[in-house]
Parts: sequence; C-alpha cells; structure tokens
Amino acid sequence: MGEAAATTLASVLVLGVGFAGAGYVYHRSYKYLQLKKIENAFEPGDPVLVLAAVAKDIPAPPNAQHWVMREEQAKIDKIINGSDQGHYHLIMGEKGCGKSSMLLEAMRKIDGEGCAMFEAHADLEIFRIRLGKALDYEFHEDYIGAYFSERGPRESTALLDIERAMNKLEKVALLHRAKKNKPLIIIINQTHLIRDDDDGKDLLELLQQRAEQWAASNLVTMIFNTDDYWVYERLKQLATRMEVMSITDLPKQQAITALQKYRQRYFAEEVDKSILEQVYDRVGGRLSFLNRVAKSHNMLATCDRIKELEKTWFLNQCWILGSEMDDDVMDQQKWASAAMVLALALVDKEEEMELTYDVEKGHVLPTYAMHKAQEIMTRADFIRDLDRLNLFTITSTAQVRASSVPMHRAFKEICAEDGFRQFLQDTLDRIAAIESLGRTRELVAKDLVLGGKYHISKPMSWNGRVEVKLEQKENDEK
Repeated sequence: MGEAAATTLASVLVLGVGFAGAGYVYHRSYKYLQLKKIENAFEPGDPVLVLAAVAKDIPAPPNAQHWVMREEQAKIDKIINGSDQGHYHLIMGEKGCGKSSMLLEAMRKIDGEGCAMFEAHADLEIFRIRLGKALDYEFHEDYIGAYFSERGPRESTALLDIERAMNKLEKVALLHRAKKNKPLIIIINQTHLIRDDDDGKDLLELLQQRAEQWAASNLVTMIFNTDDYWVYERLKQLATRMEVMSITDLPKQQAITALQKYRQRYFAEEVDKSILEQVYDRVGGRLSFLNRVAKSHNMLATCDRIKELEKTWFLNQCWILGSEMDDDVMDQQKWASAAMVLALALVDKEEEMELTYDVEKGHVLPTYAMHKAQEIMTRADFIRDLDRLNLFTITSTAQVRASSVPMHRAFKEICAEDGFRQFLQDTLDRIAAIESLGRTRELVAKDLVLGGKYHISKPMSWNGRVEVKLEQKENDEK
C-alpha cells in the first residue's frame, strides 16, 4: 500500500516538475526568439524596401543613380546611415514632392541595414499590425504558454501592444548599439493619417516620448514623414530634440532636368527646352506632376488636365451658393466662403507682388502668415481642414499658400470669372443675414381685439422679473 502511494507521488512529482520545466523553457525560449526576430528585421535585404522601391519607381543596382538628386538627399543619407545622431526628425512637405522617395533612396544605398519603415494608419489596430510587420513582432499572438498555465500578455489594447513593441525594440537597440555603435532607424510614413483626436494624440505622445528618450541615448532615430501641419503642432508642444526638415517643389532648373530625364527614360526622346519650360510654367516643380506629364504623349494637354482636376477638386469642396442659398447649408457655406475669401486674397496679393517668377528658381507663389490667413477668413478653425484636403498648404514656417502651382492657377481662373466677386459678397451677405435672424427673437401679441392692450411693467423685485398684463376694454353692449 505504502509502496503504491510512494510510486504515485513520485510519478505526479516527476510529471509536475517536467511540465513546469517545459513551460519555463518554452517561455524563456519564446522571449529569446522574439528578440532574435526583431534583430533580424534590421538585417540587410529588407523585403519591405524592395516592394516600396518598386512602387516608388526607384532604380535598383546597377542603375544606382536616382534621376533627381536633391539638396536634402545628403542630409537624409546621413540620418539613415546613422552618422547623424542625437535627434529625431519630422519631414514635412506637400503630397507628391518626393519625401518618401528620398527616404527609400537613402535606405537603398545601405540595403536597408538597421532600418525599418511602415505606413501609419488612422485605426490603432492596423497601426499596431503594420508596426509588428516592420519589426517582425507578433505581439504574443502565437504564444501557447497557456497550455502550461503561463498567461500571455496579449489581452490588452492596441496602444499597450505598441508600448510593448517599443520595449522589445529598445532591448534590440541596446544590443545593436553595442555591436555597431550606431542607432537603429524607424521611419513612420504618412504620419498625418493618424486621426487628430484623443486616440491619435495618445499615440503621437507615446511615439514622441520614445523618440525623445532614444535620441538622447543614441539608441534609435525616429523619422516622422507627414504632409500636414497639424502633426508639427502636436509634436512641437513636447519637442526638445526634434529637427524639422521642409521638402518643397523642385526649383526650375532641377525640375526641367528631371522632366528631361523622365522623358528620356519613358520615350527615349530629347524634348525642346521651350516645351520643358512651358510644362514647368503650368505645373511647377512637383515631382508627381512631372512624372505624370512625362509619361503622356501630349505633355501640354496633360498639364491642362492636371490644372482642371485641381480646379474641380477645389470647386467640389468649396463652391459658394450665392444669395439664394438655403439656411440649412449655412455651416458648410461658412467653410466654403472662408476658403474662397482666402483664395481671392492670395490672387490679389500676387498682383501686388514685385516678383512672382524668378528666372532661376521659378514660381514664387503668394503666401500669408497663418495668423493673417485666419484673420482674412475670420475663422481660426478652418485652415487646418483645408490643409488636410490639399487645397491650401501650411508650410513648416506657418506660411499659407495654394497647395500647388496648378491649384494657384485654378484660383486665378475662378477669381477672374465674371461676377465672381459680387457672387462671393452676396454669399457672405446671405450668411450674415441668416446669422442675424438666428440672433433675433420675435414676440407675437395675440387677442388684441376691441381696443385691448398689453401692459408691460418691471416691478421692484429681487429677480428682475417683467410683468405682462392684458388690459381688455369692457364691452358696453349688454
């Protein structure tokens, strides 16, 4: 009897110790493999770089030279290869001016070693998944420690998962720093897609805190790439080690050179310089426009189509309805009329400028300081939404202008239409009249027959009440 009990106890003890040991070994090995996977994500030959390079049309070796070499490329190269340390960076510029292409070009030069890049998203869960893909981190979704009664940490929110990923990344960055004496690089592309709400604010705050801490210790250099000004406003509040880099359209000579190289590649033809200058005059130095024009057979017609698309987009968003508009659309018309007033102010300012076109630099678009633009619009809350819609641009120095040369040409065409100024004034007058009606209170006096009167008085009282009394004449007819 005692021997059987001892055997049973020994068997249970051996099984328990073995089971617990297996659980412990699995748990430790799982953590080790997590760090190794993140470390491997920063090894050369990142497939994300290959896919992005194909999408961005960046040449691969042996065609190592990019077609457009910008002045900012040298600075970005130093950031990406780790020689520029101690800061994190906010890259700002209009959509299509070449920000992402320069980052990818810099990554290509070092074969993506020590770099990870991913696209931001408005949904925190999708942002979490994209971050995990860039770092090769599964957020414990493949953890099976529960079989050994080891509770996994996956039961949490997306923001907590992102914080855990940052903790793991920090451990890998410490090892990388000890081996190669340079920081890892994390690039968050299209940061403006994060929602400008409480969740987005919490996410940006989390990322910025890590960026500040890692920049101070030279562990990780974070790069935020954005089209919109509001991201700068959010980061500026807590920034101490942030550097801002503004990317603008190409100057005239570089734009013409780029257009010629694009045309040579797509059609293997030399284009007359006068045609190239006409293209620049119509679309400016925006790389996305130049690439689209270079791919078309009739370049000048494509320039006009780009301008018409910009004009249509602006009119669809901001057209005004005049004096006959219904009061139900007043809120939308306040926004639209403010945009039209600002567009008109920019067109009028261009007529007052001494220099609107430089022979070397090209277009000089009229601008207003952001606070002055808000004053012109008589609203301070509209300009950021207009920036998000790519109708106007707020630069890194808080200057407001048209989002592109074709958009400014669209402004000029709209404002030059017959009767536009009066139509805009009629709309503003109608908005003012509707607002005035909203502030007016109407009292209707009823039952005033046979000479009746209302007697209104304000007797002495502590609450300042007003008495209204109906005085009706007595009917003399019996």
